[in-house]
Amino acid sequence: MLDRHSRHINRTPYSFAGIAYALAAVAALFLSALFSRAQSAANPTWSVTIVLPPIIVAGHPATLAVFGADGRLASGVTIDTGRGQRVTTDETGRATFTVPPDGSFVLAKSSGAASAALVGEDPPAGSSQKLDVAPVISLKDRFSICGAAFRGDAEANRVKINGERALILGASPACLVVLPGPKASPGAAVITVQTGVAQWTAATTLVSLEFDSPEPALEPARKSKLVVRARGVDQPLRVSVENQTPGVLRFLRGDTQEVRTSGGENNFAAIEVQAIRSGDFSFQARLVASPNLAIAERYLQAAEPLAPKDVQHRLKDMAGRLARHPNDSEKVRLQLDRVVSSTIGGDLRTLLEAAAAAL
Repeated sequence: MLDRHSRHINRTPYSFAGIAYALAAVAALFLSALFSRAQSAANPTWSVTIVLPPIIVAGHPATLAVFGADGRLASGVTIDTGRGQRVTTDETGRATFTVPPDGSFVLAKSSGAASAALVGEDPPAGSSQKLDVAPVISLKDRFSICGAAFRGDAEANRVKINGERALILGASPACLVVLPGPKASPGAAVITVQTGVAQWTAATTLVSLEFDSPEPALEPARKSKLVVRARGVDQPLRVSVENQTPGVLRFLRGDTQEVRTSGGENNFAAIEVQAIRSGDFSFQARLVASPNLAIAERYLQAAEPLAPKDVQHRLKDMAGRLARHPNDSEKVRLQLDRVVSSTIGGDLRTLLEAAAAAL
């Protein structure tokens, strides 16, 4: 789930009919999954997104979630988790599977989609473990909580943000993947996780990414600026903005741009745009997470044996550079992007994309 916005360009003159936020859809999705109410059986399974905890534990249960092409949690989707194990999502769009007892990673596959998770150690039991949570998280996007002894069955954990229930999408003993609830608001937040035998807390900040109408108003052959604002935080943020309708609206510096907000009370960033033709257009924004070099290194190491001989050396070199020269992470990311773009779909590409996402 991302901060997604849609608008319309009229035929004459070019203007906006106002902003259509997806909050109602998010609230419906949250309540439907949270209280196990049935979702549409017609959720398309030919284009899905599989959500796994970033770290799972060998021999233990783990929970995954599946989103359909319509952006909703999808029931009745069968997922291949490897080693002959296949599971089907229930009415909440989730499924629980057992992680194989060996191996450094797991690939979950369905309907042409795939997602990867690394296999890590089982966190020690007890309530003294510190939670690893990003310092800033989006109101409308999923985020990870790692570092404590959670339950692999999502229903055996409880997560609250400022006292309000949050939806657990993925779970393992090492990590949870969580979506804030519809009542979450921008600003400082306290996260509480309970398993029935232990409780942990962590502090973070919730941010809402919002868009202003372009200025000046869109007209053919005239440049304009689209402004994205970060509410709830006054520090500069890295934000990725994607143009989802390039045939209607053009981002002058590429359909996916990474921008940095200004910081301060009026925390914003501007993107140059231009209307191409009349019609509906949409765009979405997400926070760019801080690089996790250790995760990227492990995915590169996992990908190396699957790569052609001429690529194996490059992957080994990239993993070594991340370990020895962490300041070279941006150069490694650019090099990895080139490798990904020339790699056909399959297990190798899935692992390379996971490494790139960690950078």
